Amino acid sequence: MSIGSAFSSIPVDVSSEPPALTSSRLPGFYKLGLQARRMVLEASAGVCLDDLTTLMGEGLDAVTADKMVENAVAVYGLPLGLGLNFVVNGRDVLVPMAVEEPSVVAAASNAALMVRAGGGFVAEADEPVMTAQVELLGVRDCLAAAARLREAAPRLLDEANALLPRLVARGGGARALEIRQSGRVGCLVVHLHVDCRDAMGANIVNTLAEGMAVRLATLAEGDHGLRILTNLCDRRCVRVQTRVPVEVLVAKGFEGLAVAEGIEAASRFAEDDPYRAATHNKGIMNGVDPVVIATGNDWRGVEAGAHAFAARDGRYRPLATWRLRGRELCGELAMPMAVGTVGGTLRLHPVARVALRLTGARTAGELGMVIGSAGLASNLAALRALASEGIQRGHMALHNRSLPHGAAISGGSVPNSSVD
Repeated sequence: MSIGSAFSSIPVDVSSEPPALTSSRLPGFYKLGLQARRMVLEASAGVCLDDLTTLMGEGLDAVTADKMVENAVAVYGLPLGLGLNFVVNGRDVLVPMAVEEPSVVAAASNAALMVRAGGGFVAEADEPVMTAQVELLGVRDCLAAAARLREAAPRLLDEANALLPRLVARGGGARALEIRQSGRVGCLVVHLHVDCRDAMGANIVNTLAEGMAVRLATLAEGDHGLRILTNLCDRRCVRVQTRVPVEVLVAKGFEGLAVAEGIEAASRFAEDDPYRAATHNKGIMNGVDPVVIATGNDWRGVEAGAHAFAARDGRYRPLATWRLRGRELCGELAMPMAVGTVGGTLRLHPVARVALRLTGARTAGELGMVIGSAGLASNLAALRALASEGIQRGHMALHNRSLPHGAAISGGSVPNSSVD
């Protein structure tokens, strides 16, 4: 798939149209009060009255929370902010972010404005393929067993799809069977690769792994062990690219070219050093996780997949890299992105449904590209700060306004400090 055709090449599968967004560029949005922001959101994003009512309410009520988890005793709230200025594959996007960290939304919005000057983010997504793992133990002849499994692969895929009639009807289903030799004697691992369409797919894949385990073990003349998905969904990645003119990277006391050179140097440091790479990737996840949470997806699974992918060749590496090419700073990100636009928390959480609609994403692939763009934006923001004034100045300015003192305790207003 060409990177420029990512949105148009993924089939649409939604029950309602997303709101019509006039622009994600909303200057002065942070200066407004809560009620005024909601009014701007209604006007600029076409948010319907029901959605606006949901956002103005308490979010998740205790009765619904009790249905979602065991032993519920309360609802724990997070602020829901909007990442502004995002353009993804030529489309203006509002990015809902549920996060407690004061600087995350402002930093992502600021970086997206810089990226906007270079044309925005260009993204693509793999087909939504998740992988079921079935461990086979006590196999007497692994080579012969693997050969039998490969020979039977077409029949096994048919049997797998018979377990997933509703998914097959939606155009998904089991696509491939792979046999991996384990490091242990007498052990094989079978991978069933499944197109989950617009579902994240954990329940689908786990059901399939359990349903096929006995059949696979019988063919291998062994016993089955674990039967579950892998969160290293390296067949379900998003890739995001961007070009940022060096002129927009200027910071107080630093020319844009110097900042760009510093960002490239920081990227190379992360490529060379796993300790730096861990923090580099944390900066990416600062943008990724809040969108995953806001849209009711499994941020723990996305985190697990991201870090395993970063270490897939045996050395922990950065998920995004930056290079200065002429007068442009070019960034690239690649990471697994197992998210869905149907099922899961979306069935129950009213704010998650509204947040998903705000993104305008109509498929899991589109949502993954928005999330990946938020990750690359957050990475750019962090590296720009490190390459110029340091990470603490902007971070602490926003942190201080959240401290529970003075007007905040008495219910008065707290001075805002953000970016357009």
